[in-house]
Amino acid sequence: MRVKYHVRLSNEERSMLEALIKQKKPRVAQHKKRHAQILLAIDENNSPLTNQQIAKALNISPLAVTCLRKRFVEEGLEVAVNSKHSHQGRRRIMDGEAEAHLIVLACSTPPEGRCRWTLNLLRDKMIELKYIDNISRTSVHYCFKKNELKPWLKEEWCIPKEENAAFVSAMEDILELYKLPYNPKRPLVCLDETSKQQVKEVRNPLPLVSGYPERYDTEYERNGVSNLFMIFEPLAGWRHVEVTEHRTAIDWAHQVKALVDGRYKDAETIVLVEDNLNTHTPASFYKAFEPEEARRLINKIEFHYTPKHGSWLDMAEIELSILSRQCLNRRIPDQETLNTEVEAWVTERNESKAKMNWQFTTEEARIKLKKLYPVLPE
Repeated sequence: MRVKYHVRLSNEERSMLEALIKQKKPRVAQHKKRHAQILLAIDENNSPLTNQQIAKALNISPLAVTCLRKRFVEEGLEVAVNSKHSHQGRRRIMDGEAEAHLIVLACSTPPEGRCRWTLNLLRDKMIELKYIDNISRTSVHYCFKKNELKPWLKEEWCIPKEENAAFVSAMEDILELYKLPYNPKRPLVCLDETSKQQVKEVRNPLPLVSGYPERYDTEYERNGVSNLFMIFEPLAGWRHVEVTEHRTAIDWAHQVKALVDGRYKDAETIVLVEDNLNTHTPASFYKAFEPEEARRLINKIEFHYTPKHGSWLDMAEIELSILSRQCLNRRIPDQETLNTEVEAWVTERNESKAKMNWQFTTEEARIKLKKLYPVLPE
């Protein structure tokens, strides 16, 4: 194939491009390095590769190489390297029928041995099935972007069955509790728990310096798991997190006893909201204490449980999510450090009296989750 635009680099230009490729600083855009690679590869002073060879090696289209040649010849080295788009040629756009085939294909089961579709797999399958003669992965991506689709993404949800009377009954019970005003004699308390894997560094991380982010080694050492009980009183803007070795029924019983005999010793009844974990039951008190003590504690507590697959109704779970994002989303080496960091987070949140702006109501539930409500015979 005849080449219309010839690239001949001087020694100074070659040195500049080679230095650009070797730079590891984050501020050097990847498209600049890619353009530098292409220009070095097509330099006619140094055994140049063909457009097709470069396109195959760098997973780009031959048209991109041709347009970069043109830009270098007509506008110079600096423009060719820095321009974000290597060509102004028109993108190959699929027609409506091909786009429909692509979307249906992307929503289907991926090939055997693959967990999801990729742009390259979709491109190859489109050509294999003869939905289109030829298409680039960029055009496949553009189709999804134009239609605001991301069919390769999946989200994990707790999805209850349709027409679930047990679910809506427990849900409305919790939602009605959240509407009640603050009452110090009957405090509303939410409880939940999670775990944190402790991780020790095997090599000291490199600190943040100019031009480089903080860096840590991919290797690490596991150092046990701790359990965290989250106790949250939403109307008071108060929370407490207890770090423990285990998450047994006995651990739970001692946490609740500390509430009854501590912060809420003057309360008549503690209205306790929890999920359906098998340790979160009155029976756990009998595993931890003498029968008389267990009965005393039970008489001080009014239990309310979120529905199965509805733990998101527990405000303590939301507070745990905030704790995870703001404090626990990093490597923490041991339980002592975990305790220190969690206590600092709790102190800051309590001093600011951070509360939960709960807005989901029973009335909204009956509209948005209408499919969960049983249909009564006429």
